Amino acid sequence: MTEKFEAGKGKAKEALGDATDDRRLEREGKGDQVSAKAKSFLETVKDRLSSIIDSIRDRSSRR
Repeated sequence: MTEKFEAGKGKAKEALGDATDDRRLEREGKGDQVSAKAKSFLETVKDRLSSIIDSIRDRSSRR
């Protein structure tokens, strides 16, 4: 599941939980949103580290 879809699903759950006074559903929705943000953040870190590693490899192969 993509992060954007998971975040959207979380917002919908949170809104539905708020509208129906279902605190469990509201918390679950917030949790889905946090999970999506964490996955997105980790994907960004992975991409940046990969870029750094590639750059280091390019420099060392030129020697």
